[in-house]
Order: sequence, then C-alpha cells, then structure tokens
Amino acid sequence: MTHALGDIAKLVGGKIIGDGNQAICGAAPFELAESNQITYAGKPSFLKRLNQTKADAVIVPQGNYTTSKSLVLADHPQVAFARVLNLFYPGKKPIPGISPLASTGKNFISGQGVSVQPFVSIGDGVSIGNRTALYPGVFIGDEVVIGDDVTIYSNVSILERCRIGSRVIIHAGAVIGSDGFGFAPDGERYHKIPHLGFVQIDDDVEIGAGNTIDRGTFGKTWVMRGVKTDNLVHIAHNVTVGENTVIVAQAGIAGSVKIGKHVILAGQAGIAGHLEIGDHVTIGPQAGVAKSIPNGETVSGSPEMPHPLWLRVHRILPRLPELKKRILEIEKRLADMEGKNGKTV
Repeated sequence: MTHALGDIAKLVGGKIIGDGNQAICGAAPFELAESNQITYAGKPSFLKRLNQTKADAVIVPQGNYTTSKSLVLADHPQVAFARVLNLFYPGKKPIPGISPLASTGKNFISGQGVSVQPFVSIGDGVSIGNRTALYPGVFIGDEVVIGDDVTIYSNVSILERCRIGSRVIIHAGAVIGSDGFGFAPDGERYHKIPHLGFVQIDDDVEIGAGNTIDRGTFGKTWVMRGVKTDNLVHIAHNVTVGENTVIVAQAGIAGSVKIGKHVILAGQAGIAGHLEIGDHVTIGPQAGVAKSIPNGETVSGSPEMPHPLWLRVHRILPRLPELKKRILEIEKRLADMEGKNGKTV
C-alpha cells in the first residue's frame, strides 16, 4: 500500500516541507523506520537527530528545521502518526453475520453489518447497532443496548440492562454490570444488598482487558464520553467517571465517587468512597486518596498530599535512620547539659 506524502499531510491536517508527490509505503518508529517510510519526532531528543532516521519523511511539531528529510508539520505529531498507522495498517474487520454457533434470545434487534461470532450468548430484548462486532465467548444479558461500531472482544460479560454507546471498544475478559460490593451487617452475618441499577458507557470509550465495572445499587454507574481505561481497573457501584479521563492499570475506585473531566488516575492508585475529584486532576501512582480533591490539583502518596510536598517527603525518607541517630545524639547532649547545670546549681 502506497500513499503520496501530500495525501498523508492532508489526512493529518499538516503542512508539507518537501515533495508532496513523494511515495510513502509504510510507517514505523523513529529508530526502526526504513527508506520510503514515514515516522514522527515529537520530543527534542528526536528532533535533534532528524538526519539519523532512515525514514524519508518525518512528522514534526510546528517550527523551523534544517534537514534533508521531507517533513510534515503537525500540531500534535503523535496523534498525526497514530492516524497514519491506521491508514497503512487498518485493523482486520470481522465478517458480518451471525454464527450458527451463537445463541440469540427473544426480540433480538440487530443492526446492519453486525458480526456475532461462535459461542456468543445474547439474552432477551437485546438491541445491537450497525457494524458492531461480538467476538467468541461474549455474553450479553437481557435488555442490554449497544450502539454502532462497537467492538467487544472475547469472553466479555455485559449483564442485564447495561447501556453501551457507539464506537466503544471493550477488551477481553471485562465484566460490565456485576453486583457492587454491598452487604448489610447485623453483628453476626453480612446480608447481601440487591443492586438494581445498571452501567452506562458513553460514546468513544475504551475499556481495558479484565476491567470490572459494577452496576449501581440504584441508578447508574456512569463512564462518560471519551474515557480510556487500562487493564485490570475496578470501578465500583454508582461511580461517575467524567469525560476524557484516563485510568491506568490496577487503579481502584470505591463506590459513589464522582470523578471530573480530563482526570489522570495513575497505576495502582485507589480512591475511597463518596469522594469528589475535580476536573483536570492528576493522581500519582499508588496514591491513596482519602479526601476530595479540587480542580487542577496534582497529588501523590498515601494518604494523598500535594505532589511538591510528596517529593520533599520522598527525599527525606531514605535519610530517616540517619536523622533518628542524630536526634538521639542531640537528646543525649541536652540531657548531659541539663545534668551538669543541675549539679552546678
């Protein structure tokens, strides 16, 4: 597959420096690219070495450059390169149709171009939009609604009454709509609290492999538009995750938390229940969040604290044994001085 550099620039909304008719036959990372391919350089360390890549064309940020390479100037080079990768290496589309080895319930509504592969189980009253693909082993519970252009990989379970928007990707092994962790104690035993709500996942969300997203006790657990979750993320009952938030692997969110827009929740971070996390908040790796966080804050540590303070604390921790020894020495000297002063009096 070959594309003219000018067509590539038009695709990514970039400006060409070089020959727009130059033939490009592939895309690869900076250090692996070969001639007739295109790569990108987004960081200064790569921009200083433009002539070292074998690629014939490079996507770069807006600026002035001295190089023999053809360039495509783009506002967001990494995003532009992702579009180019999709151009040269489009994902394989499953063949439309419902496998005879799949099971479909009563009143199943299927859009055009749907692919339902072997050993998929679909409950009663399910509605699936156009061009949606269900890979082998997927379970769809009763009255689930799924939008257009959705991809659901193998062994995903979407339980009853959950709602999935359009252009959603759900990776293998995720469980959407399981009961929340809710039990009422009587002093001796724990009694299960019924969870009567559902999960709503809006458009353009990507859910990582092995995620578990619990249904609401009442009402909904809501993952809003554009959210991206890594593998092994847990979202508890009645949580709201705001638009375009990123949640990294092994993070856990307890029940009834409200997370704002454009939040970054780093790996293994945990958020206690019933808190509010503002917009544009960044929560560092392995942070333990025990109180609400206002807009724009960056926090780290357990319990969480402002990131600059956490950096100061982190620098002190390795010195604690030495500091303890010095404090003990100072205390001994003070005791000696007090003893001497007592004798003198």
